[in-house]
Amino acid sequence: MENVLVENYAAEGKSIARIDGKVIFIEGTIPGDVVDIQLTKNKKDWAEAYPVAFKKFADNRVTPFCKHFGICGGCQWQMLPYDKQLINKQQQVTDNLSRIGKVEMPPILPIIGADKTVGYRNKLEYTYATRRFIPKDEFQQLRADDKLAEEIEGTIGAAGFHAKGQFDKVVEIDVCHLQDEPTNLIRKAIVGFAKEYKLTFYDIKNHEGWLRNVMIRMATTGEIMVNIVLGFEDKKAQQSLIDFLLHEFPTITTLLITINRKFNDSIYDLTPVAYHGNGYIIEELENFKFKISPKSFFQTNTQQAEKLYQVTRDFAELDGKQTLYDLYCGTGSIGIFCSKDAKKIVGVELIDDAIKDARENAALNNIKHSFFTTGDVITICNDDFFALHGMPDVIITDPPRAGMHDKLVKKLLEIAPPIIVYVSCNPATQARDLALLDEKYKVTKIQPVDMFPHTHHIENVVQLKLRGEEKS
Repeated sequence: MENVLVENYAAEGKSIARIDGKVIFIEGTIPGDVVDIQLTKNKKDWAEAYPVAFKKFADNRVTPFCKHFGICGGCQWQMLPYDKQLINKQQQVTDNLSRIGKVEMPPILPIIGADKTVGYRNKLEYTYATRRFIPKDEFQQLRADDKLAEEIEGTIGAAGFHAKGQFDKVVEIDVCHLQDEPTNLIRKAIVGFAKEYKLTFYDIKNHEGWLRNVMIRMATTGEIMVNIVLGFEDKKAQQSLIDFLLHEFPTITTLLITINRKFNDSIYDLTPVAYHGNGYIIEELENFKFKISPKSFFQTNTQQAEKLYQVTRDFAELDGKQTLYDLYCGTGSIGIFCSKDAKKIVGVELIDDAIKDARENAALNNIKHSFFTTGDVITICNDDFFALHGMPDVIITDPPRAGMHDKLVKKLLEIAPPIIVYVSCNPATQARDLALLDEKYKVTKIQPVDMFPHTHHIENVVQLKLRGEEKS
């Protein structure tokens, strides 16, 4: 299809065009672009497509600041000015809550944007692989010059992010702008060291090779963690790499090695070993300190996490008399952040390692009125549990993107605390859950928070009050 005018924004970073009454969802475009498109999915009333040529750029389109934009897939909206990104994210929240939730709502508060739109991530994970993804334009040029086979055979290893839809290839990154230095310098130094000493890169297809991944975490305290994931143990090579990195980057606070012999990249069932430092770093939100280990979940944008938690605490309306339940509590960060204004904090989380971190974080902050436990809230929140810990006056729930299980929604309706604060990274599933909670609850406040500039992702905080008590 040629000369298609992109008209409006859609969800998940796509935009919308209409042709003969059919809605076309197009990736990589913004309203005002005129493009030729190739359909990838075609249904009766809608279709999906990608642009094959731009005939005219939208007037408000800007030049992406990253040369890998459109290839690595980490950012979707670098071509859109940040103020326009915020408008679109605000609209996403409005559309999801009104079209899916269909509940009575107050006006949605203006989105809280980020002061820092580059270098905002405190955590990045890079992949090392034997195969480099070759972008289309470079591929065609290499083929035209009859150098394609030479390039493929000459690739010793690459480091970066998985190419979209290519599980065995990585986009070789020069500079990633999402995390401050020394992130790129460390990643490149490891590549250089491995190539110089002929250490093998991981081949995911054949499940062989030494160098697999590196995770870099950087705290606002200045502490830096590096966790190198290897396919097998080679003590001599490991020690040489460790010595090299600590010499080149003396600011590294702690350096760990994780041996992963599995087919997948998850480290949650593995044991990272600290070879330098104590194996964790300390991050701060306001005056609270948090111990972050390689397997800890922690919001990846520290500055915006502080704003998100401040909204959550405000919506909880604590005055020192309430028992606060923190569901999906993870490492306890939200509950701890709210602890000064609560009589008691009760955190519930399915992952035992996260609860161990939560207890350590509570001790680190000298919080004695907290209780963190591993379990499923659906089963453990019974009469005996409430008799021991008290009925919740406020519940904060921060589920994964899939939202809350319908059994948990029913449990909340059964418990019926006066206030629920729902923190969500997916307004669509949040809207679905709000519709279910509407039986007993009224939505009283809504606050979007942008945690991830240049992406379509958005966090949203909703306050709900038990009907009949919303004016109290």
